[in-house]
Amino acid sequence: MNETEHGTRPDSPHAYRHFETLAIHAGQPADAQTGAVVTPIYQVSTYKQDGVGGLRGGYEYSRSANPTRSALEESLAALESGRRGLAFASGLAAEDCLLRTLLKPGDHVVIPNDAYGGTFRLFAKVVERWGVRWSVADTSDPRAVREALRPETRVLWVETPSNPLLGISDIEALAGVAREAGVRLVVDNTFASPYLQQPLQLGADVVVHSTTKYMGGHSDVVGGALVTSDAGLGEELAYHQNAMGAVAGPFDAWLVMRGAKTLAVRMDRHCENATRVAEMLAGHPKVSQVYYPGLAEHPGHEVAAKQMKAFGGMVSFRVRGGEEAAVAVCDRAELFTLGESLGGVESLIEHPGRMTHASAAGSPLEVPADLVRVSVGIEAADDLLADLRQALG
Repeated sequence: MNETEHGTRPDSPHAYRHFETLAIHAGQPADAQTGAVVTPIYQVSTYKQDGVGGLRGGYEYSRSANPTRSALEESLAALESGRRGLAFASGLAAEDCLLRTLLKPGDHVVIPNDAYGGTFRLFAKVVERWGVRWSVADTSDPRAVREALRPETRVLWVETPSNPLLGISDIEALAGVAREAGVRLVVDNTFASPYLQQPLQLGADVVVHSTTKYMGGHSDVVGGALVTSDAGLGEELAYHQNAMGAVAGPFDAWLVMRGAKTLAVRMDRHCENATRVAEMLAGHPKVSQVYYPGLAEHPGHEVAAKQMKAFGGMVSFRVRGGEEAAVAVCDRAELFTLGESLGGVESLIEHPGRMTHASAAGSPLEVPADLVRVSVGIEAADDLLADLRQALG
């Protein structure tokens, strides 16, 4: 991907061509009233109207719109090269809004064979009760995806890199499959972030984010986002966002904007550190397999190199000795904090089978019992390597 074209589109209101500049300035001009260079937190629920139906600045009630959230939503759209961005109270709230906008009872969705446990739970335990059917496909194989599509399929759902096995799906190829079938391609871009990957430019219809992760970047906010280049779909999503109400609060929106300003520099460090961690693990005698798309032996390495700027900060690996050995590694880690979530400046370690992906147990998305997942932070790489070596024993 040409970095100088990252984050721009022909009708963009932003004159900036580089992602790093967009991240700091898009949607965030100096405050007109005070000159404040940081968007204020509009901690307000309602707004004075200039007569009945006369909205001052277009705001009436903060569930419908709030100036701080509006700034974040414009920034999100710019960073993902989209037309419309929408900010939610969590990543799952964003997913729920999207699914209820796109689907009705009797529709069908193809989901990946490796995905976030919360996403799987939403499909299997919530949306299915509403009459929406789903089936699983290996989204790294466009032929398998094509075979999984049905006449009633309306959505193809993709995570790339996937959670927790770091699988890679060819977004451009899957966009072609989706167009041929007349279905919407949704890409969860949480693991990559818009700095590393631009799904809309590769043909996706909608991008999903848990902004809790790399967008926020400091483990201090929970949020979600949707971005699309389809103006009509953007209006539909905004209608449902308001009607359903799971919106990002102004302080949470402000925190995500603050995090986004440093996304590029943080991701560079995350990627550098993760590469060193993956290479060390690949040569460790107590590790049987490493999942990281930056390794040449990863089956999705070439596709990842084609569609990503770098390979991300997430690494998963399998430990010789089975489940108890994997749990012991998590327990012995000291600098890597045992905890769920990912994408913060601090490094985290977890056992997916017992933690983030427990809801997928017994399903086609069940993860290996000996799997450990690490979110590699931006600490000194040598310290991270030393901690993992001692945790492995």
